[in-house]
Amino acid sequence: MKRAVLYARVSTSNHGQTTENQLVALREVCQHQGWTIVAELSDEVSGSKGREDRAGFDTLLKGITRGTYDVVLSWSIDRLGRSMTHLVEFMNILNSSNVDLYVHQQAVNTATPAGRMVFGIFAALGEFEREIIRSRIHAGLHRARLEGKRLGRPSNVNDAVRASVKVLREQGWSLHRIARELRIGVQTTSKILAAA
Repeated sequence: MKRAVLYARVSTSNHGQTTENQLVALREVCQHQGWTIVAELSDEVSGSKGREDRAGFDTLLKGITRGTYDVVLSWSIDRLGRSMTHLVEFMNILNSSNVDLYVHQQAVNTATPAGRMVFGIFAALGEFEREIIRSRIHAGLHRARLEGKRLGRPSNVNDAVRASVKVLREQGWSLHRIARELRIGVQTTSKILAAA
């Protein structure tokens, strides 16, 4: 028998709404499926808020990763989150924890073969989003190089540091000791000496 957790959420901006309407429908699903309800969690906050602002959702995620539940039930996919990034992360957590998802309004049930496809779709969406971010970063770096901007951390290596490296090495100091003393990298120390 599957251990089920119900998650309901209403936005604080929608006055008069209650999570009870969602929970009633989800309880009926559990009764019909023969699933045992082990927890009912809810939030009254916007879905765009992060995990730290949604105590019920935070408890849900902790229970999923601890293996407390076998299936998560939600009234609608937008009750779980409003951004694609948050939904993809949530689906990845479910999938890696071998926890199924039942979404009432969209008729999603990942316990079925057809429903398992949802995990694949969200994994593909997550990869697509990562590729878009990666391409934007590369485009920005390329543009910065074309504009002559220096990328990376500013160097603290100046003529005084170069001279100190040479002097300390002549005094028999090791590369590691010189690097530590001058607060530069060992590889940087080695490059300075090679160029001398």
